[in-house]
Amino acid sequence: MADKPGGTEVTELAVLGALAQPRRLEILQHLTLNGPATSAILARALGLNTGATSYHLRELARYGFVEDAPAEEPCARRARWWRAVPGDRRFPPRSRRSPGVQLVMDELNRRAYAADLALFEQLQHDSDPPGDQDEWIDAFPYSRGSIRLTLPELREFFEEYIALMNRYKRPDACTPPGARTVHTRLLAFPDPVLAGAGSGRETDAS
Repeated sequence: MADKPGGTEVTELAVLGALAQPRRLEILQHLTLNGPATSAILARALGLNTGATSYHLRELARYGFVEDAPAEEPCARRARWWRAVPGDRRFPPRSRRSPGVQLVMDELNRRAYAADLALFEQLQHDSDPPGDQDEWIDAFPYSRGSIRLTLPELREFFEEYIALMNRYKRPDACTPPGARTVHTRLLAFPDPVLAGAGSGRETDAS
């Protein structure tokens, strides 16, 4: 991985391949959603054996996606705890991907999109029904829209989105009571129409 202004670009095929492995994606998502865990905890949650989870964790750690974490349970200090490593990781643009990298990226994106949609639907389904007192019952904002941009403006738009995200990132010690992890996703793509045709359309949000 090479450091770049505005993020760390993941370029090596081996690193991308390690991340695209289905079980490793599941492990990384579980650690991101639920916090630190041991290989035994992950094995029970994902239906694997501890040998498999330990192997996948070592591979993820090898490429900097997970790291050792302090023990969460005093009576389990001999167990090795793992946590996801946060970071602004980016993938090379399509114009700079080799055929091998493109194949891996296609698979990685397919699995990531499917996992994001499944998680969004699951959390909505599992949330408390109307009438309960959970103040987070309406915490599922969703927006669809379109805007007219040049390619440089689209890049600027993306960097502003990342900057906005970073404004709200803070260490646990500085997190106010009642805060919860909120998952955000941004997906943007050009409309396949002739340049200059049409106009910007409204954005609907709920």
